[in-house]
Amino acid sequence: MTQGAPRRVDPDVDLRVPTDRSELTAHPATVLGAIAAGGVLGALARAGVQAALPHTPTGFPWSTFAVNVTGCLLIGALMAVLGRRRVGPLVRPFLGVGVLGGFTTFSAYVVDVHRALAAGAAGIAWGYLAATLAGGLLAVVAGDALATRLLGRGAGRGGRPPGSGRRRRSPKAGRDDRSPGTGRDDRSPEAGRMDREGPR
Repeated sequence: MTQGAPRRVDPDVDLRVPTDRSELTAHPATVLGAIAAGGVLGALARAGVQAALPHTPTGFPWSTFAVNVTGCLLIGALMAVLGRRRVGPLVRPFLGVGVLGGFTTFSAYVVDVHRALAAGAAGIAWGYLAATLAGGLLAVVAGDALATRLLGRGAGRGGRPPGSGRRRRSPKAGRDDRSPGTGRDDRSPEAGRMDREGPR
């Protein structure tokens, strides 16, 4: 990456870098609280999906597959938004680390593969392993592309910064456009005095 080039998504916050430190609030406890609250919500949502889609060790783990692929889709969309919109310092910790970090699960993914192999369902295990990896990567790309397209469409409908479309005119043109009697007299003092006194 060339020096000075803008980065779409910042890496992990480095306290030695002033621009990274600006992401943190004055009280780091609020960041940790946002992560914890988001993690609880994400974990509860995942538990709900797993309860709705139970599976046996020899069956395809649709619940874990669904939460991981859906989570990757949302992560891609979130990164696109964070890279193009100014947001509060707690948005990424709450949504990215908390909600989506608690919603997705790598540990359950590994456990599902291990149980399938132990139960003799090698085809299910390896198919699930490959499908999750490929599906997660494709979902991130799709989420980023979809969010980028929606953000670009919103900018085309009036998302330009205020004043960016105004036409700049010269000071002389501005004086010529004034209605009679509404602007100050820009003529020389001598010309104005002659108009008031009339011909001698």
